[in-house]
Amino acid sequence: MIVELIVIGKTDSKEIASLVEMYAKRVNFYCRFAVTILPDLRNTKHLTERQQCVAEGELILRQVNEGDFVALLDERGNEYRSVEFAAWMQKRMSSGLKRLVFVIGGPYGFSEAVYQRADTKLSLSRMTFSHQIVRAIFAEQIYRAFTILNNEPYHHE
Repeated sequence: MIVELIVIGKTDSKEIASLVEMYAKRVNFYCRFAVTILPDLRNTKHLTERQQCVAEGELILRQVNEGDFVALLDERGNEYRSVEFAAWMQKRMSSGLKRLVFVIGGPYGFSEAVYQRADTKLSLSRMTFSHQIVRAIFAEQIYRAFTILNNEPYHHE
């Protein structure tokens, strides 16, 4: 199975980019893992928040294939403990999926079209995080899930 993390725009933080890269390398030990960075929209000051979401949504939907399982990182999504998330991942992997796609939207969230295409929504917390820091946090959680599934000593409970 391929796991892909789609994000909007490059991060302006070398530290965040470095963390995402580090966890991506670690996850690639377990499965093919890719981080797809979609370009930032230009001239957003002339767009409303909704127009920006729609434009970003079109970019996201171009990356998604028909058979993909798409999970949006969204504040209204299901929250899981790390062990529960690992079990959730295992269920997806055991189902025969070819590609599991996680999407972190831009600062204003997702368009209605992206919500309609999504198979599920996941929330990391009821707190709000910047869409940039979430990249590192979620990449680490994907890595943690694989270590849990493989009974490795990374996760302590």
